[in-house]
Amino acid sequence: MTEVVILGAGNVAFHLFKAFSKAENTRVIQVYNHRKESLKYFEEHTDTTSNISDLKPAYFYLLALKDDVIYEISENLKDIPGIALHTSGAVSIKTLERLDNFGVFYPLQTFSKNKSVDFAEIPVCIEANSAKNLGKIKKLALEITKDVREIDSEQRKALHLAAVFVNNFSNHLYTIGAEICEKNQVDFSILKPLIKETASKIESLSPEAAQTGPAIRNDQKTIEAHLALLSKNHKDIYSLLTQSIQHFHGKKL
Repeated sequence: MTEVVILGAGNVAFHLFKAFSKAENTRVIQVYNHRKESLKYFEEHTDTTSNISDLKPAYFYLLALKDDVIYEISENLKDIPGIALHTSGAVSIKTLERLDNFGVFYPLQTFSKNKSVDFAEIPVCIEANSAKNLGKIKKLALEITKDVREIDSEQRKALHLAAVFVNNFSNHLYTIGAEICEKNQVDFSILKPLIKETASKIESLSPEAAQTGPAIRNDQKTIEAHLALLSKNHKDIYSLLTQSIQHFHGKKL
């Protein structure tokens, strides 16, 4: 049985814990977080600690932490017996190079505690400081997913940037869409089939080929009508995205 310690109690830590709890050959033996009150859920299922000096011996230590504390926390892991893995998309593997055995275990997905996910479908991007450790990390990843990719730090940084565009930015656009609906007393749920179809299209089409709308049609009257309805901030976003679409597809405002 492969024993794992998880450092962190946020969304990523929560879903990793749940995934490994269902794994056949892996067991989470401890969860660490500096705030004891954040460990309440985990206390019902495994050992917990808020003291970094009390980490148990384990085969893997998963640092599911904010990017800006990974380096600091790793200072406390110099004597651990296992492999330290951070789960960040944007942080280089070199952040852990003070340790003997280290790597990256980056699940490429958006996580919320109140929304379940099928971890078996989530790509996990791995990297390690040695070929031997890479093999061990791959074996660990295959315990919870069927999609494991060997991605280096530069590729992962670019992948994380791409993920911000397709997930974080698009979600903010959903928020703006919801605000527009609410302001005009329209139920946002009417847009959900459109959102689902937009996402499902890229299963069979490239994003470029799937593009529709007034920008690519150069429908200037519609564009102007839309702009007239928007606040200054939203108008700037609309104009910038319209210009970007038209520039990419070779059209002008």
